Amino acid sequence: MKTTKETNNGTPPKGERRGGFFSDLAAQYKSELLDRVMPFWMQNSIDKEYGGYFTCIERNGEVYDTDKFIWLQGREVWMLSTLYNKVEARKEWLDAAIQGAEFLKKFGHDGNLNWYFSLDRQGRPLVEPYNIFSYTFAVIAFGQLYKATGNGEYAETAKKTFDIVLAKRNNPKGKWNKAVTALPQRGSGEGASAARALKDFALPMILCNVALEIEDLLSPEFLKETIDICLHEVLDVFYRPELDLVVEHVSKDGQLVDCHEGRLLNPGHAIEAMWFIMDLGKRLGRQDLIDKAVHIALREAEYGWDKQYGGIFYFMDRLGRPLQQLEWDQKLWWVHIETLITMIKGYELTGNKDCLDWFMKVHEYVWSHFMDPEYPEWFGYLNRRGEVLLTLKGGKWKGCFHVPRGLMQVYQTLERIAAKE
Repeated sequence: MKTTKETNNGTPPKGERRGGFFSDLAAQYKSELLDRVMPFWMQNSIDKEYGGYFTCIERNGEVYDTDKFIWLQGREVWMLSTLYNKVEARKEWLDAAIQGAEFLKKFGHDGNLNWYFSLDRQGRPLVEPYNIFSYTFAVIAFGQLYKATGNGEYAETAKKTFDIVLAKRNNPKGKWNKAVTALPQRGSGEGASAARALKDFALPMILCNVALEIEDLLSPEFLKETIDICLHEVLDVFYRPELDLVVEHVSKDGQLVDCHEGRLLNPGHAIEAMWFIMDLGKRLGRQDLIDKAVHIALREAEYGWDKQYGGIFYFMDRLGRPLQQLEWDQKLWWVHIETLITMIKGYELTGNKDCLDWFMKVHEYVWSHFMDPEYPEWFGYLNRRGEVLLTLKGGKWKGCFHVPRGLMQVYQTLERIAAKE
């Protein structure tokens, strides 16, 4: 899909990258959000009989499975509330968000805000509470809906769930964690700690974003403490200067580990985290955070880009060893959409032309591979060559979140750039 005059490599001539160019791009992303993507979810995902949302949706909008996954339910409540708060106060969005939140309140947890992983269509639990991301997305869902409605019950749910998230940081998968947590005592006096206890990048990464989402529900002191911890974990523990990359796992004492998990890289995760850091840097007035995030994002994009077929790899090994993940070379929607957000924010906040070049490079890939020209919403899964693997528009992992959030973030950032230009 072409949006402006192009050079042979698919990138508009740099001399044309001025106000009109950015305005045109902003209009393209905004139209895709409001005219195609959100109507798809509004028409096909809302369960008018039992409440909540369907997320397993085929290319043509047909629901192919009615199970409801809590983290995707929370994401859709958040997305609809955010659109209402930050794009346009449409009653249909708010009504859809409220009905989803009420479904979550009634069925999504065990009565003590321990959020299940999945439910059947009627709301009966299928998988016990175990995944901390069911909790984190409940936090931002109810936090954003509180901003839209002023309903104190939503604020209380968000705050109490966030307290549980912080309490679970050291054991994010609870009783479902399969790792051995203690070694048997032996004659040599070996201790009782686990043989290989690892910390996961995903949690501190997302807490950077969650803390800002519910900033108005936290005391300034508590917010600062939480943000400082998250920034330290992301930039001083998981970002490794010796690699100039972010790793997915480190030992409990913050060291690199030579095993499958310890060598694992997820460029999309790292790049997504960098726009969270940029937002924090902007909020805190710290240009140093923004500059470091831009540096890391550019490095991750260069490292993760498939030089042969284009697109960004899903998983990589920092030593170039074989990976356990058989899907390692797939090209996923969220990886590329998060890269678009990060690069255009990086350009806005620093003026770094490398960010703009990367934005346009990924823009051309995304609009020619993930955007479905026949039906609304975007494909999620491509093979390494960029061919569609699954035609679904939603499932267990893909819902009303990354595509609309990305389109919103990108068009709003482009509008700000166009205004400056």
